[in-house]
Amino acid sequence: MKIISLENELRSNAYPGRGIVIGRSEDGRNAAAAYFIMGRSPNSRNRVFVTDGEGIRTQAFDPSKMTDPSLIIYAPVKVLGNKTIVTNGDQTDTIYAGMDNQLTFEQSLRCREFEPDHPNYTPRISGILHIEKGSYNYAMSILKKGSSELKSCNRFTFAYENPAAGVGHFIHTYMHDGNPLPSFRGEPKLVGISGDIDAFTGMIWSSLNEENKVSLFVRFIDIATGRYETRIINKNV
Repeated sequence: MKIISLENELRSNAYPGRGIVIGRSEDGRNAAAAYFIMGRSPNSRNRVFVTDGEGIRTQAFDPSKMTDPSLIIYAPVKVLGNKTIVTNGDQTDTIYAGMDNQLTFEQSLRCREFEPDHPNYTPRISGILHIEKGSYNYAMSILKKGSSELKSCNRFTFAYENPAAGVGHFIHTYMHDGNPLPSFRGEPKLVGISGDIDAFTGMIWSSLNEENKVSLFVRFIDIATGRYETRIINKNV
């Protein structure tokens, strides 16, 4: 699979929806993760990321303007020991609880499916980074509507061992803007990761559509020590 430019991918798509990037920093020292949210409606745009322990959560920027918190207020990032969970919904909690009870990443998601937001049926995308004794691997998942039958859910998990420096994978909820919104298709995209955490964060944020972008989270985790750095950017400030 050819490595593609994450910057070009983002600049060429006005509405990828919510996206997860996981990989390894260019210098090879850090596990890298990014999660961004976008919005078309005032309710979706009325959000910010805030820290919550070692993770983050979404909250209303202006609580008086929040009309429906379902599907948009959740904890996208949680840390369970040496595992960092990143998702686009409250399945973060499901994965955390499942893995805390010795289930695998894939097994933990068996009780979940795509979001019930007719007519889009937004896919649930999830990722997990596992760092242990200087080794690093990660996995990504997408749960998406499979056919015209509402109960049909297609489940895909992609696992990546010993990721190379400067390389990652990008998965997002929608192929592009539309009505209804077309769900992501295929495998996570192989993308390049360059620069330090500030350069990587700046590239993603500047490449997202100005009108639709809402918030961005980026974390670099030192593979040798487990220490991490985090960046959060909110359009609403």
